[in-house]
Amino acid sequence: MRFNDQRGFTVAEVLVAAVIVSLAFVALATIVPVATSAVQEGHQLSTATFLADQKMEQIRSLPWNPTSLTTSYDCLGVSVSSTDAPTVPVASSSSSGTCTYGPTTVASGGTLPWLADESSTSITNFNGYSRQVRVTDCGASTCFTGISDPGMRFVTVTVSYTPPSVTGTASTGPKSYSVSMIISQK
Repeated sequence: MRFNDQRGFTVAEVLVAAVIVSLAFVALATIVPVATSAVQEGHQLSTATFLADQKMEQIRSLPWNPTSLTTSYDCLGVSVSSTDAPTVPVASSSSSGTCTYGPTTVASGGTLPWLADESSTSITNFNGYSRQVRVTDCGASTCFTGISDPGMRFVTVTVSYTPPSVTGTASTGPKSYSVSMIISQK
């Protein structure tokens, strides 16, 4: 018995279709890790933005008042250099040289614990993120915006993190997000 039915595919057509479907799956398998990495990096940037804004809000609430009749506090401090966390300035005619914030009192030259550098393991619930605060006295040097006023300080908060690397690509290395603000005495 001989079949004369010509419907169906030839072996060559089936092989071509299999190659096309295989190429589509390979392309999809290549794109998925890249897309996943991009979503993760976006999440990390959002988290870094949150952590920087959180610290900036804390800084805005710190007492830094001009000399009053009874006391003056400088809990904002000044960074000695771009690599140092803020410390309480030395006592002067306009500052008592101390800081009392909550139950903590820090003497002149002491590091302010609430503005100390935070390593990638010290921010609770945010492992992998580090945070630095730097404060420039606008009276001792011209601030970023050209302001020269001892009653103002330029504050920068920088949050660093390392994005995930996609398999088969080079790691981009650590990234950072910074937010800056000029704060005046209050």
